[in-house]
Amino acid sequence: MSQRKVVLFIAQSLDGYIATKDDSLDWLFNVEGEGDNGYSEFLATIDTVFMGKRTYDWLMEEVKDDFPYKDQQCYVFTRNPLENKEFVTFINEDIVKFTSKLKKEQGKNIWMVGGGDLLHTFLKEKLMDELYLTIVPTIIGDGIPLFKEGDYHLDLTLKGTRTFNQFVELHYVVKI
Repeated sequence: MSQRKVVLFIAQSLDGYIATKDDSLDWLFNVEGEGDNGYSEFLATIDTVFMGKRTYDWLMEEVKDDFPYKDQQCYVFTRNPLENKEFVTFINEDIVKFTSKLKKEQGKNIWMVGGGDLLHTFLKEKLMDELYLTIVPTIIGDGIPLFKEGDYHLDLTLKGTRTFNQFVELHYVVKI
């Protein structure tokens, strides 16, 4: 049996940002895609989602009471111990140990939803296995970068590209 993979599936502006400074994604929805731009197809490959507390808070503000990951096991990494919610387990423990253990369990892939701080840790600790980066033909000039500066290095292999009208998806596998 092969080990589960941690996969990033995310959109970024052409200049490398995942949101504006004020966490807006409006620029993303101003571009004409195709269907759901591969989202449903990707969702079928995962059964678990990871996200940071800031991303979770933003998401809850956006969706109000309609939590989008009811069909997946959702883990939210936080620096402070929090009480679990109906669809969410809050994780306040060593990220590397927790993720390594989970990757060995039976199941589909694990989606690293975001955000930047958590992604940075996953890249630095070499916990990321694949990346699906959807490039949005928009330059926003400033915002929250997809990749933070830091002392880490990952070599990638391009596995494929697809277009969804104006969007371009790049699929990379992290070299071991």
